[in-house]
Amino acid sequence: MKDLNERGLENQVKGTAKELKGRVRGDLGDATDNSSEHIKGRTEELKGKVQKNFGKGERKADPDNV
Repeated sequence: MKDLNERGLENQVKGTAKELKGRVRGDLGDATDNSSEHIKGRTEELKGKVQKNFGKGERKADPDNV
């Protein structure tokens, strides 16, 4: 079983990737004037930010990481 530090790092990395993917998708929606893709991209970007920050919180909460 993974400890909080490992899970936190994994969530940070996955969240950052999701955030970047969403930003690209949103920008592509802007460039093609496709509001649906823009909204989907920005939603994915926001989910990535939440996951990344959750991972940071997990790492801070790890008692071994003090």
